[in-house]
Amino acid sequence: MPKLHHFPGGIKLAGHKSESLVQGLQQASLPRQLFLPLKQHIGEYNKPLVDVGERVLQGHVIAAGSSLICAAVHAPTSGVISAIGNFPVAHPSGQSDTCIVIDVDGKDEAAVPVLPDLQQADAQRLSELICRAGIVGLGGAVFPTSPKLSRGKAQGIDMLIINGVECEPYITCDDSLMRNYAAEVLRGTGYLQRILRPQGTVIAIEDNKPEAIAKITAAFAQSGLTDTEIVAIPTIYPSGGEKQLIQILTGKEVPHGQLAFDIGLFCQNVGTCVAITRALEQDQPLISRVVTISGDNIRQPGNWEVRLGTPIRHLIELAGGYLHSDSPHLVMGGPMMGFSLSGDQVPIVKASNNILVMREQTIPHSPGYHDECIRCSKCTEVCPASLLPQQLYWHVRARAYDRAEEFHLFDCIECGCCSAVCPSTIPLVQYYRAAKSDIRAAQTAQVKSDHARIRFESRERRLLLKKQQEDERRRLKREALQKKKAGSTASSADPVQAALERVKARKQIAQEEST
Repeated sequence: MPKLHHFPGGIKLAGHKSESLVQGLQQASLPRQLFLPLKQHIGEYNKPLVDVGERVLQGHVIAAGSSLICAAVHAPTSGVISAIGNFPVAHPSGQSDTCIVIDVDGKDEAAVPVLPDLQQADAQRLSELICRAGIVGLGGAVFPTSPKLSRGKAQGIDMLIINGVECEPYITCDDSLMRNYAAEVLRGTGYLQRILRPQGTVIAIEDNKPEAIAKITAAFAQSGLTDTEIVAIPTIYPSGGEKQLIQILTGKEVPHGQLAFDIGLFCQNVGTCVAITRALEQDQPLISRVVTISGDNIRQPGNWEVRLGTPIRHLIELAGGYLHSDSPHLVMGGPMMGFSLSGDQVPIVKASNNILVMREQTIPHSPGYHDECIRCSKCTEVCPASLLPQQLYWHVRARAYDRAEEFHLFDCIECGCCSAVCPSTIPLVQYYRAAKSDIRAAQTAQVKSDHARIRFESRERRLLLKKQQEDERRRLKREALQKKKAGSTASSADPVQAALERVKARKQIAQEEST
């Protein structure tokens, strides 16, 4: 077992995990309709590949894009495309987005699988199959897995880290997944090893998950994996964050502005490992995931394997419904890093690890009234990214975004530790999120402005060139007309001589033709 290290800050939180683990993993039934957003990943938007009225089978590609940073969307079951339009989606702003709606026919008819020869498949072929399956990181980041693997392989990987930590309160989907699909987690790990060729592999699980550790350990004994260790790490939030987990396992810090594979490390979630196994061994794209539903306003907390596109309302009904129906507060994710939902009509997507159903508002929608900062520095003490949350707060509140970026605003992982310990109940993370959104919006506007300026300048150059060419054409035409006019004037001045010249020219032509 490698020597464990510590990351700065962090806090111990009440887990609230046992409530959703009373029942085993359950399979969610199919709803009447599935709502599938075109974009369920970090990167470019997909485009629909189906039309309204078209019947699809489970596994059919219904939306895809041409960008490298993209992940296709597949039909989770068989049915008919009934609409392509704007519907509510999981987003902090509560906005709608383009979705493909499938009217479920109840047959759950799947396309014929095309099983590859995995024994002969090289790393490139395995990555292509993973890309075709639309797999993304299921730990929350939802970055497309295939381009991440390509970048990692190109950089060279010393250590592969399989993340089974799941440190945020209430969430137990990875714990449940490891208990039920331990063998698939390890086979997926084996495929990642074939692609990346790491020197070593660590499967990290928090020590508050003894049953998951036991299941993974038992499956590991049968897996045949080499150079692999299972490590139980201390329970402290946010140890499941990529950079914090790397510090715990290796003592290394990912430098500012770099990513884990820039220093030879590659992290992947246990759920992604299961998705990779199913894609390679069963030709099953990413059409479902394990979702925790928990909180103090749900009758039967638990874990469900749910088809993507299932409305949250359907999942809540399967869990017994609300305890108190008066304005329940819904959060996608946990109480620390999740975001509030506009309602229960929002669909489950690839990023949906947990639906938190609470009686009272858990996460503020935006910064509002609160007490003033008393400069106690508790936020600095618990920050796992070694930032200065108080300074960031002052600059962000004053909209001095340049100064906020000097204090590494974008290094904030939005873990919520600072907000949790603030005695003035300042929603610090909400301020930081709003500032990041403003900065990104300004950068996007600047890019658009620069593109517009470049297009305008190019157009001006084209118009100027066209005018110059037109002026030159007119000049040449004037000169030709002047020459023609001069020749006509000379001919009209001496018609006899002109006639003699024409006769002479005709005779010369006739002589040349006769010879």
